[in-house]
Amino acid sequence: MPRRTVSALAALSAIVTALVAAPNANADLVMYCVGTGGAVTVPSDLLVPSGESCSLEGTTVTGNVRVQAGANLVISGGTINGQVQVANNGYFDATNTRVDGEVVLAPGGFGSYLRKVRGASVTLQPKGTATVEGFLFVDDSVIDGNVTAGVGEVRLDKNTQVTGNVNSSGAYSTDVRDSFVDGTLSVLNNANGSVVCGGSVAGKATFAGNQGGVQLGPNGALDSCASGGYFGRDVSISNTNGKSSVDDTIINGQLQLNGNNPATAVAANNRIRGGVVGQTGAAAAASKAARAQAAAPRVNTGEQKSADRRAAATQAAIEAGQAF
Repeated sequence: MPRRTVSALAALSAIVTALVAAPNANADLVMYCVGTGGAVTVPSDLLVPSGESCSLEGTTVTGNVRVQAGANLVISGGTINGQVQVANNGYFDATNTRVDGEVVLAPGGFGSYLRKVRGASVTLQPKGTATVEGFLFVDDSVIDGNVTAGVGEVRLDKNTQVTGNVNSSGAYSTDVRDSFVDGTLSVLNNANGSVVCGGSVAGKATFAGNQGGVQLGPNGALDSCASGGYFGRDVSISNTNGKSSVDDTIINGQLQLNGNNPATAVAANNRIRGGVVGQTGAAAAASKAARAQAAAPRVNTGEQKSADRRAAATQAAIEAGQAF
């Protein structure tokens, strides 16, 4: 048999092997990805096996994506028509990519980094008995849905827009910097509090039961911050253990304060249409430059974790060779 025919049959065999049907005859086909892939269309679901790495550039996946335990998927300039499910210690990294379905980080998931992504809802499930804390870092992206987090560091940064609600309960920290939330913002029982700096929240904002403090605008105890932001409805800060502050901020509603220790510092330069209800503490007057440097920059370990994991995953995929 001519060598060219043998090679063609071998390539076809590899593709057929990758498209594995489950025992159910009606089940969708699944393409396994270990290694690198380019500007092709995967006409099925995509699975990154446990402990493996897949790096894609310009790839379109017409189905759902599963990143199994300890696996990594890094995609740039691509399209995913379905959902993305990330298992325990799994990592999902997307840049300049469209994701039509929900991104779900399962209990114990390592984390997810989204940069210049157009996507649907994002969910970080509570870690339960898992030991991995997880994180979500969203940069300059549009999330057409809700962001829901029950674990880890959550940060919306650099002109990110969430068209739905942001709900964080039992996470480590939740920060919204220079970004926009078209719905409500709810930050409950975060271990290291919340910072909202710049940008806007159209709906009601609720901060309750947070440790470490809450900082709205500059001149706070948690993070350096150049400017305040805008809240389209009421803002409630309650039962905070740690310094809470509101500075250089517009609230087109009422500021409601209750049970904060110490009492929330409310600066004179705020514009609060509905007034302030509850106990307030003294706020230090400061110049704009001084307010921007009131606290050291907040350390976001998720950003560094994502950079390290992305580099390791990309290298592992290159070493594994061409996936398809």
